[in-house]
This record gives sequence, structure tokens and C-alpha cells, in this order.
Amino acid sequence: MIRYHIGKTGVLRLAAGVLAVLLLSSSPGKAQDEAKERIVNSIGMEFVRIEAGTFMMGSPEDEPYRSDSEVLHEAVVEKPFYMQTTPVTLSQWRDVMGKRWLFRRRGDPDAPIVRVSWHDAVSFVRELSSREAGTYRLPAETDWEYAARAGTQTPYPWGKEIDCSRALYANNPMRVDDCVAYVESVGLEPGEPAPVGSYDPNPWGLYDMHGNVWEWTQDCFRPYDEPPVNVYECTRRVRRGGSWFGYGYQVRSANRAWAHPAAKFRTTGFRVVKEAP
Repeated sequence: MIRYHIGKTGVLRLAAGVLAVLLLSSSPGKAQDEAKERIVNSIGMEFVRIEAGTFMMGSPEDEPYRSDSEVLHEAVVEKPFYMQTTPVTLSQWRDVMGKRWLFRRRGDPDAPIVRVSWHDAVSFVRELSSREAGTYRLPAETDWEYAARAGTQTPYPWGKEIDCSRALYANNPMRVDDCVAYVESVGLEPGEPAPVGSYDPNPWGLYDMHGNVWEWTQDCFRPYDEPPVNVYECTRRVRRGGSWFGYGYQVRSANRAWAHPAAKFRTTGFRVVKEAP
């Protein structure tokens, strides 16, 4: 079911700086009602601890809409990390970067920040790391899919079929409008992203990993079996998760997309990772 928006960022601000340890056990594949360790930083960004582990990354050959770049393989997340529970919001961006970056940008403070390039996202995490305790970064592509799957292996964490009530996609009245009627029925706006956390989280407590906005990762786009690309030669950065604008198959856990690191789209934002001590 959809979770109606109640000003998530405003609530988190009241708890700024509070460390909330709900349950230390966080083994991959646990049920959705098993809480994970959570932390909140000084500007109300909430994070869930993701333990190290091994999983099958990519998609099987019979998964509908898969691409050749999604070769199924075993992937290892060697270290635990904290994943932000939502994409970075407009309010959080302003708190860190100041209004000079987005002097014409208005809107719901809990809306995901969009029209930011990969370089802009890197500037954000650099500034955040300089003012907060700990080290922040963009998620690696492996981190992202591991957290998005949350112990599942189906195309979507809720199962095999796409569902307008599970994620925000096809909310484009001019092009891909499959979910517009549903979006309007629950009080959200057609033709734009939703405030973060408007839909139910995945089994590990992460919101909007599927749909709403594409999310930048730190990696260069390449076939999984090729060595890493020289960072100075990388002209294609990985985006994950699909968006409100596009088709349902784009929000599959394994789906990969890319864009030039200087590109800015109204469909693309990001979330951050905090490294675990």
C-alpha cells in the first residue's frame, strides 16, 4: 500500500543528531518487519545499516525486458555501510550546498532533488563529509543493487510483476501514463516525482529504490566482466532505479542505465552512503 506523505524531512529534523539503534541483527534476507540499525545525522538524513554479504547481481536470461549488460553473476559486498533511506531532498540539498546552487529552484522541500549532474552529486557528498562526522560517498553500483534487492531475487523486491501501488513510474501524462490515474487517486501529482517516502519501503527499510527518480552511482558504466574504467576517461556514469517518467520494466532491480556525468535531467537525483566505522 502507498504510504501517505506527512512531511518526513520535517519529522526527522526534530530528531537531528539522534542515534537510534532499533536492532543490531541485520542479516541479508530477513523479513520486512525486522528493524535494522538506523542513524540520523545533524540535518535529518536517515540511514540504515547494510551488512556485508554475497548475492546474485544481474538477471537470469528469461527475465522479461533484461538487457545484455545484466549478466547474472555472484557479487560480494565486502564491508557494511549505511544507505540513506530516501533520495536526497531539496531541503537537504539546500542545507548542505546553499541556495546559490539552485537559486531558481522551488518546490516541496521533501521532493527529491533533480536536475543535478553526477559532478553536482559528488560536490554534495564532498561538502557533507567536510561538515558531518564520518565519510559520505555515492553508492557503488554493487552496493545499490544489493540494497535494492534486500535479500530478494525476483525482478522487483515485491515479486515478478510491476504494480502502480508499489512504486512511482509511468506518471507521465504526455507519454507513459499507465499509473497516472492511480497517482491522482492517492493525492499525488501527475507529471512529476513524489515527495520521498510516499510509497512503502523495501524489506530493508529503504524508500524509492524503485521508481520516483533515477539515482546516480559512483561507477562508470561497463560490462561486469571488464576491468574498471579509468576515472578520468569515464564518460558514462551508472544510473539506477527508474523514474516517475518512464516504463515499469525500468524499475527492475537489475536494470542498468547510464548518462554523461555532466548531464542534468528532471528525472535524476541521488542518495548517499555513509561508510561504517
